[in-house]
Amino acid sequence: MNREFLGALNELEKERGISKEIVLDALEAALVSAYKKNFSSAQNVRVEICRETGEVKVFARKIVVQKVEDSRLEVSLEEAKLLDPRYEIEDIIEFEVTPREFGRIAAQNAKQVVVQRIREAERGIIFEEFADREGDIVTGLVQRLEQRNFLVDLGRAEAILAAGEQMPNDVYRAGERIKAYVLEVNRTTKGPQIMLSRTHPGFLKRLFELEVPEIHDGTVEIKAIAREAGLRSKMAVWARDPNVDPVGACVGPRGLRVQSVVSELRGEKIDIIKWSSVVEEFIASSLSPAKVVHVDLNEDERIARVMVPDNQLSLAIGKEGQNARLAAKLTGWKIDIKSAVELEKGDEQADSQAMVDEVEVHEET
Repeated sequence: MNREFLGALNELEKERGISKEIVLDALEAALVSAYKKNFSSAQNVRVEICRETGEVKVFARKIVVQKVEDSRLEVSLEEAKLLDPRYEIEDIIEFEVTPREFGRIAAQNAKQVVVQRIREAERGIIFEEFADREGDIVTGLVQRLEQRNFLVDLGRAEAILAAGEQMPNDVYRAGERIKAYVLEVNRTTKGPQIMLSRTHPGFLKRLFELEVPEIHDGTVEIKAIAREAGLRSKMAVWARDPNVDPVGACVGPRGLRVQSVVSELRGEKIDIIKWSSVVEEFIASSLSPAKVVHVDLNEDERIARVMVPDNQLSLAIGKEGQNARLAAKLTGWKIDIKSAVELEKGDEQADSQAMVDEVEVHEET
């Protein structure tokens, strides 16, 4: 241990951000164990490394007692008074017990401790870096497939794109560059575990934030997203400035902005609608591209009964109910869609039933 070693620790602190004091504290703790192991000592010892010269010293720590029972751990009050008259019972006295060959042992342990601390520090730095990026988009290179999970190289770390977080139309090749959403970052003994997603609604939101300056600067706000990854999504947007068209801002000139997002999502269809604080208007818009004639709300059960033109019924419901299902997710309301003809039939049946009930009542009387 010498000044060169301390100089190396200073450089390490500058280049890697690893505190010199943390390394020295860890080394002192490691040397305590090394001393006890190499010198078969049961003493209570403390190791000190001089921060200026790098010199290593070992001190045996003994407690002042009236009568000594274990000389390795205790010192008599009488002997302590000879060293300093101010010592009292239960005071701690340190005696230097540095072995001649301890410098070699210290050097061996120093290498191990420094390497270990570098690894731990780098893992910690990487964890903090990516923990701060939870909910953000990262770009990485696909490395390989392991049990249906893709491993993605993010530069300083490796991330996992699990099978359940991949879109159904995603196909990757090794070395391909992809974007993904940082779902969560967990600390493990082997370093940070970074989980990615391409199906999360947040991925769609972040992609639009990258493409649409008005969203990035807060002029346009994404109010809600409903997504069936790889198939279709609905996104409700609102503008703080009444002079800004939120839907037009997201679509972009000649549809370039939305097309860029669609391309990243491998052809996923995206319906962009204008959010409204008026629930009936919001629900009507959520069923786009279908046209809505009327919306009737049951606020107690949060059910919206929607009337659409006869020729718009299948469009409003969508293939396998997809359009209605996404609209319900987007608005948070259960949506019951009926055509005008169905509502008229329902009213006629209700009138007929009322007439039957009335006849039955008259007959009874």
